[in-house]
Amino acid sequence: MSPPRMVVVLTENTTMRPAPDVADLVDMAVTAEAAGFDAVMVSEHVVLGPGADAAGRPANPRDYALPGNQDPATPWPAPLPLLAAVAARTTTLRLVAGALISPLRHPLTTAKELATVDRLSRGRLVVLPTVSWHRDEYEALGVPFPHRGAILDEQLEIWEGAWKGSPFRYEGNWYRFGDVWLEPKPWRAGGPPLWFGGSSVHDRLVRRLVRFGSGFNPLGTPSDEELSRLHAALRDARRDPAGIEHVGGTRGRFPGPELPADLDEALATIPVQAARAFSTICIKPSQFLDDRQGFEAWCETVMSKVAALG
Repeated sequence: MSPPRMVVVLTENTTMRPAPDVADLVDMAVTAEAAGFDAVMVSEHVVLGPGADAAGRPANPRDYALPGNQDPATPWPAPLPLLAAVAARTTTLRLVAGALISPLRHPLTTAKELATVDRLSRGRLVVLPTVSWHRDEYEALGVPFPHRGAILDEQLEIWEGAWKGSPFRYEGNWYRFGDVWLEPKPWRAGGPPLWFGGSSVHDRLVRRLVRFGSGFNPLGTPSDEELSRLHAALRDARRDPAGIEHVGGTRGRFPGPELPADLDEALATIPVQAARAFSTICIKPSQFLDDRQGFEAWCETVMSKVAALG
């Protein structure tokens, strides 16, 4: 197997002591690039409400932030300003705006901001638009939660049109506007690559990925049946499934609520994922590391071990 592209999950590392602040996340991205990582990923919430931990918080606080398991006080920096700062300090690192909750924003505003970050990074931006799960967040921002999927579908059409050429107009159920010029356009013709994912391979996700997608980044492990269904839909649309970046990840197994996970055990899952076409792997440092001061050595260790897998 060829060594996978490795992605550092930059946000939600609050258990690393001392906990990284926002400026330090930029320093961590620089360190990851120097060690040979392909990308950093940042996720987001604009606000969290009391229901953010309705499903119960993780037994080990180093575990991933998932729907319904989050302390409402969890710090989530705004992703696009953070990635713009990373762009200014790096040269090769891809910048993944993972879990960008697009329906919470107007699509023209988002299209402009994404185009700007893509230009700042000379085409290194990747975007994973999502509808997310937190009703309190939608209610606080005045966006109808039950319609978030339909809103995102129109937003994706607007991004496509606004990035393609000017003037551009749109007539939909949620957005309507006459001729507008959105300039400057993104660095990449047509806009940054879009990844799509979710906890299941549902019809709407398949349609989005087939029409707009460059990558598939599921939440959890999709079944063989789900992968086959997705690949069949791509082939039906005359798209090669091999042209879609499949993004997997490591998940630490914790020996107890106070202990980090074993890195070797987590990395051992990579060949299994590679056999299922997942050639890009995300890893969250705080699952395996408590001390921020050890991050540089940890990055070098990860990349060395991953190279040995190849």
